[in-house]
Amino acid sequence: MRKIYRTLLCGSLLLFSLGFSSCEDYLDKEADSTVSEEEAFKNFRNFQGFIEEIYNCIPDKEKNNYTTSWNWGDDEIFNPEGDSHMTHQVDLGNFRAWSTNNQCWLYRTGSDPTATYHPNSDGNAKFKHSLWPHAWYCIRKANIGIANLERLTEATDEEKKLIAGQLYFFRAWWHFEMMQYFGGLPYIDTVLSATEKMSLPRLSYQECADKAAVDFRMAADLLPINWDNTTVGKQTAGKNDLRINKIMALGYLGKNYLWAASPLMEHGAQLGGSNTYNYNTEYAKKAAEAFGELLTLVESGQTQYALAQFDYSDIYNHTKSASASNSYSEIFYTTGQNWKMPGTTEAIFRGPSEDFNGSNWNMTKLWGPKIYGLVEHDNIIHQPTANYVNLYGMENGLPLSEDETKSGFRKNSPFRNRDARFYHDIVFDGFHYVNAAIPEADKEFLRYCTLYTGGAMRAVANASRTGYFIQKLVPHQANKYDELYNWSGNLHTYLPYMRLADIYLMYAEACAAVDGAAGKSTNFGKTAEDAINTLRKRAGVGPVGGGEPGDEKGTLCPEYISNSQKFMDEVRRERAVELSFEGFRFNDLQRWLLLTEEPYTIKTSQEFERVENEDFYKNNDPAEAEVRNFREETILKRVFGTKHYWFPLLDNDVYLYAEFPQNPGW
Repeated sequence: MRKIYRTLLCGSLLLFSLGFSSCEDYLDKEADSTVSEEEAFKNFRNFQGFIEEIYNCIPDKEKNNYTTSWNWGDDEIFNPEGDSHMTHQVDLGNFRAWSTNNQCWLYRTGSDPTATYHPNSDGNAKFKHSLWPHAWYCIRKANIGIANLERLTEATDEEKKLIAGQLYFFRAWWHFEMMQYFGGLPYIDTVLSATEKMSLPRLSYQECADKAAVDFRMAADLLPINWDNTTVGKQTAGKNDLRINKIMALGYLGKNYLWAASPLMEHGAQLGGSNTYNYNTEYAKKAAEAFGELLTLVESGQTQYALAQFDYSDIYNHTKSASASNSYSEIFYTTGQNWKMPGTTEAIFRGPSEDFNGSNWNMTKLWGPKIYGLVEHDNIIHQPTANYVNLYGMENGLPLSEDETKSGFRKNSPFRNRDARFYHDIVFDGFHYVNAAIPEADKEFLRYCTLYTGGAMRAVANASRTGYFIQKLVPHQANKYDELYNWSGNLHTYLPYMRLADIYLMYAEACAAVDGAAGKSTNFGKTAEDAINTLRKRAGVGPVGGGEPGDEKGTLCPEYISNSQKFMDEVRRERAVELSFEGFRFNDLQRWLLLTEEPYTIKTSQEFERVENEDFYKNNDPAEAEVRNFREETILKRVFGTKHYWFPLLDNDVYLYAEFPQNPGW
């Protein structure tokens, strides 16, 4: 039996290490130019060429369309011109839009696994990769590879482990990514015959998670921490960042167990939020152990990963010199560094990224105001909801909801002394938005953000609906006058699937689900409380329970530590702030059984009037401004039922055979 393997011998280690090299010459060969299975899998180079296509299939969530969306929780809202996009369709309860609006990373017509990412391509490949079709393709490909491991005869033990480890990881990863949205599925771990009658049943979520855990654990045991330290990897040292390794496998092993432990997967959706604090503690313990193993390796200096440094000196401007390194902002974007891929030492799992300037030209223009020519492209704006911005607490670590005598939050000065990540992530009233020269007539509108009620950046349909903009993922200088989105800016954006801060957060949640703030794994020294405070200390924020930034223990409100439910609320709030707008919120509300519960169904705006005159913002920090009549108003309320805890499957797929039923309610 002979087959064509499109990726065979057309890149092997070259795909990532030499700029995502194209395989076009190979793909242009005639269809009868075949290679035997014995040849395809006989040595490392050939087998690795076969695996490359799986890497190539990982969707880029940010650049999967000219205007795309991935924040579907209570965190973000579009302006009315974006109503066709998935963010708004989720607000309407139209979850079927994941497969019909053709504007998000879950599904795109024309998805093609052979469309090769390349930084200098025409940019079309980024539109041809999506989760649902590629997942099934790549799972089959992984199974074919695993079935042919015995043919890998001309290889060292190291090479055999590298090949097997990647295949086991990818088989589990693609299943896991689908499970988050669709629930339990058939876990396909064999090569299915085209003539075989389909009868594989849908498993429960936890049954699927058990099978994925076996594969993730296998991958973790087979793979190295860093390919640079292997004989094979030394050939491309310094260019192996995207290669699947032990840390990635441990991270997803823990995440897989934590999701299985979560209230939705343990109890189902019928009782909703009443079960929000009730986890499966056995799965939570397994998650904590996996994360503990990973964090021990990181904190003992055995890995290439570390938390990025928070940008205290540049909290508003978000501009870094070419010599900057390991900056918090650079987890999400780089500027002036020859299109260097974002991530720093913190990004753990990423896929390839292509067409840097074309992607940048589209993606980076979707975050700021569209008035007075400030941005001249795509009248669609990602905007943070006011209810979500409220989750950014105070510098002392306390939430806004805490008594003002302890938290320090006051409605007449709502932007003062906030969590430093608020200033890093959020554009608020009076923010110095445009740095470059601008027409005199536009200065009052553009130089300092007019985001108060009735202000110029609120008064038109294509400005802000909520009183805020986002600058976390794209710097505010990506505007018509500062021109950071132009070629000369070398602005490259990418959203990592997993980063180290997320590991600390998931570790804390898993431990807290078992033993509250004092919970810890057996293989890592930090408690759940310690893990959260590690991230807060990095950002210059007070500890859980409130205190001075850098304090080891919170003392202002110790009940946030002693009360297990209050502590879990703080873990969740920390997760919301640290991972804001990175695409995790919907799945978090879903698995916590909060998706259908108020206040998580409501999206709001912030309304207030200015007290200060225009000159104040020219000479003072806008965070110090006073306002009056500060209030919140509802923009919309999402009406969800229990069916909305899972996305519907494609009707054509559930009609294939009786054992593959639709999700309840759809």
